[in-house]
Amino acid sequence: MLAAATGQTNIEIGAALGCQTVTAGKWRRRLAEQRLDGLSDEPCPGAPRTISDEQVEAVIVKTLEQQPRHATHWSTRSVAAEMGMSQSVISMILRAFGLKPHLLEHFRLSPDPQFIDKVRDVAGLYRSPLEAAVVLCVDEKTQMQALDRTAPTRPMLPGVPRRQAHGYVRHGVTNLYAALDGLPRTRCGVASAHVIADLSPQPYARESRRTFESIDRCTPDDLAVHVVLYNVVTHHPAASQRHPRFTLRCILTDKSLARAVSQN
Repeated sequence: MLAAATGQTNIEIGAALGCQTVTAGKWRRRLAEQRLDGLSDEPCPGAPRTISDEQVEAVIVKTLEQQPRHATHWSTRSVAAEMGMSQSVISMILRAFGLKPHLLEHFRLSPDPQFIDKVRDVAGLYRSPLEAAVVLCVDEKTQMQALDRTAPTRPMLPGVPRRQAHGYVRHGVTNLYAALDGLPRTRCGVASAHVIADLSPQPYARESRRTFESIDRCTPDDLAVHVVLYNVVTHHPAASQRHPRFTLRCILTDKSLARAVSQN
């Protein structure tokens, strides 16, 4: 209406406000016919509302503050049965407030008193990439089973998916060590996303040291190497104590191991 008072046309108002020309014309016509009363919303068509605000609040309170009997979480059917409403109404209310009782996220608290400082140290690598340095995220996946099916896998056919036998034969385990170049090397550079990987039959410190030796060979000599560590024996100082070019940035939970790394 303010734009119309300045003499703008419906086309100009629609282009400026991102609405249709007919919308601008409708509100100008309602103002001319009904004055300020025409700017109020008219009753919408359809059946009148049957669920009150108090009922909606009761559904939200029950979902957030109470737990169902003989169940770990609420479902739309259980809430509907408890509140005497239909499942579609409960589902609509939960969607409107973004509530998903069936979803669960896990978290874990670290007993390391320096955990927050270490997280900030690692996060600082993302916010302020280092000059003339490469940052590698080193982790290990232990006890990977080497499996083989008891029968050959049958190929996929039209209308039939690929099929494999349910039984398997276990040929021992293997351990994967991987170093990911996932951070920028300079403020303007881009990470290569190169992965340095190695397999070993057992997750011991000597195998982890061999991974650090591979990193040393694959990394240019003019770059300092900052290593973010997360898992098992890659934390052990013996894995990298012979490589002075490495700077360890550990996310640890064991206090004794944290002291051992800091001393080395």
